[in-house]
Amino acid sequence: MSAAEPLDGLARRLPAVLGRPVEVTGLAQASGGASRETWFVELDGGARRLVLRRDPVGAARPEGMAREAVVLEAARAAGVPVPLVVDHNTDASILGSPYVLTEHVDGESIPRRLLREPEFAAARGKLARELGRAAALIHRVPAPDLPSADPLDQLVATYEELGEPLPAVEIAFRWLRANRPPDTGRTLVHGDFRNGNLIVGPDGLRAVLDWELVHLGDPMEDLGWLCVNAWRFGSSLPVGGFGTREELFDGYAEIAGQRPDPDAVRWWEILGTARWGVICRSQAQRHLSGERPSMELAAIGRRVCEQEHDLLAELGVPRPAGPGQERRAPVSDLHGRPSAAELVAAVADFLRDEVVPGSTGRMRFQSRVAANTLSIVERELALGERQERRHQGRLADLGLADRAALAGAIRDGELDPWQPETAAAVWEQVLDRLAVANPRHPRGIS
Repeated sequence: MSAAEPLDGLARRLPAVLGRPVEVTGLAQASGGASRETWFVELDGGARRLVLRRDPVGAARPEGMAREAVVLEAARAAGVPVPLVVDHNTDASILGSPYVLTEHVDGESIPRRLLREPEFAAARGKLARELGRAAALIHRVPAPDLPSADPLDQLVATYEELGEPLPAVEIAFRWLRANRPPDTGRTLVHGDFRNGNLIVGPDGLRAVLDWELVHLGDPMEDLGWLCVNAWRFGSSLPVGGFGTREELFDGYAEIAGQRPDPDAVRWWEILGTARWGVICRSQAQRHLSGERPSMELAAIGRRVCEQEHDLLAELGVPRPAGPGQERRAPVSDLHGRPSAAELVAAVADFLRDEVVPGSTGRMRFQSRVAANTLSIVERELALGERQERRHQGRLADLGLADRAALAGAIRDGELDPWQPETAAAVWEQVLDRLAVANPRHPRGIS
């Protein structure tokens, strides 16, 4: 076991917490988890299972972890389906960093399985309504001392700190400022209520997970976030890929006594799309700055253009006629075959075809991320030079030096993003980036 694994600490801590001798017979780190670690803990040969959530070692956020534990207990008392808290502590000497330890809840959390496998067909049919009821219960939880800030101002501040202006995000900010609905109240807000943070069984919703972003705010934030295209995973159904907004609102009204305003939820959905784009870039910055070197965090940075695409589509920015099939760069006469792009593609295929099938758990997930990242590199090698020339030509036609200047002109009102020339320039740079980052990016039907 590596020093970063919490095995020894669990072996010392659990007998005192549970009041009896126990043996940790299984410990495995879950795949994913860009901000916090998740570990599956097996006791006494599988007689009991727990889930450990902790901050990465050396990157502790004790206040947030303590807040999550308190809110989990309050949510459970209010009838929200959440795991039972077994133990929590902010003392890093116990398990290496602040943590929350809960009972394991049986079920599935991987979105693509939930949305595709026959086992969950019955659950899918009623899940949007169940999520509406769960959200309304969350918004009834008595709110302890929680952070509270204006979400749009906070998002803009985070975006500006990154120092990478994005034209599509600037368009979204203009729209969000001009169309902000009245607040619908101040309640406890989960902050990351979406497909991927749920445990679902064949019978339906079993638990809402990952409360690290909990705060005080407008309850419609949770509903809008749930409807963001990124959490549909290719499905045409807007509520997490499971169902319709009408079903979600029906479930919410059963508990809250009133239906949400669709226009208010749409505003929060658009803010959520912009927010996820900024989060993707922020996660990449943690890698780029050296704060937390991570292939996964680096790869997330290339997902920003997916959110830019969704913002432009959702806001109705006029889209130019689609280009023809992208031509790939000719093979270098100097280096011959295989080209750099072909070599990278060969390594990506090796990871997908041989490493991923032979791996499990986090290694399987990381191998898949590595293969997808190499495919991005392969496409950029093959397409990037021509794309860059087109990009510079578009900017020159507008009298601009770079993408930051385009974003600045939109922000300052010098360019109208709904005018055909500006709209085309914004759309085409997003589509070029998407052709490299994820040419199969799905846009669900709203």
